[in-house]
Amino acid sequence: MSHAVSAGSTLSAATEDSAARAPLPVARGLWYLVVAGVAWGTAGAAASLVFRVSDLGPLALSFWRCAGGLVLLVLARTLRRAPRSVTREPRGRRSVRLTVLGLALAVFQTAYFAAVGVTGLAVATVVTLGAGPVLIAAGARVLLGERIGRGGLLAVAGALAGLAVLVLGGGGATVRPAGVLWALASAAGYAVMTLLTRWFGRAGRAGDQLGTTVGTFAVASLALLPFGAAEGLLPQAAHPLAALGLLVYVTTVPTALAYALYFAGAAVVRSATVSVVMLLEPVGAALIAVTLLGERLTGATVAGTALMLASVLGLAVAEARSGG
Repeated sequence: MSHAVSAGSTLSAATEDSAARAPLPVARGLWYLVVAGVAWGTAGAAASLVFRVSDLGPLALSFWRCAGGLVLLVLARTLRRAPRSVTREPRGRRSVRLTVLGLALAVFQTAYFAAVGVTGLAVATVVTLGAGPVLIAAGARVLLGERIGRGGLLAVAGALAGLAVLVLGGGGATVRPAGVLWALASAAGYAVMTLLTRWFGRAGRAGDQLGTTVGTFAVASLALLPFGAAEGLLPQAAHPLAALGLLVYVTTVPTALAYALYFAGAAVVRSATVSVVMLLEPVGAALIAVTLLGERLTGATVAGTALMLASVLGLAVAEARSGG
């Protein structure tokens, strides 16, 4: 349970800065996104272990991930000192913003699980995380007027190439149209989350970022509840303590901590950069698969990871120099 204690204290300290007197520095926002991406990369391995030791399904797990994360976020917000200065946002606009973010989060998670079930992990990951940066870059250009530039385009292309090599390098992937559509829906949910967070952050109307994360998870939990209930919310586990420990980890590190850092960082970092930095998720997942799950380190793993890390580093340096 030390994960819960350390993550809770880190969450409180990290997210307090995002709601403090001055805007979050871009360099710190980048670090928040890096930590969030790495933490997200551990969620898949933890979820696969949950499925091994219990009969919990993906929809129910998605609900518990959001609901458990919500409890931790509410606790962190309660224990945190009140921010000295937070931009007041009209109640109606805040409600609309949180509703859209919550539904986008629910779609992002659930559609991805559906894509994995239909077309497999490799194709679902490539389409979701590959289409995400493209949708975000296009949306940021049209809706936010953000220019990614030639270097940014090369970085995005390099990151997508690295992702394709990383995930599809082993071969044997099966593409099914229905699964691809689910993956595109997941990418669209992720794009909406990123663009909306950046738009409000750039306009100075993001408000309390921890409060935004709490509201988003509340909406997502309510949206996922009927689907999780239909699948079965109470798991039968051969090893109940192991299943409980894994659920605590999933709701703490790659959920409550990671999403709080993500919303804080995405409010100050350009949307296209956010989308590429978040590609650290499959890099982290690949490293975990090799170091902890005993999977073989292949040339594709090394080449894909190197391409993606180089792209992330290049965009991060450019973003930090530009000041966002």
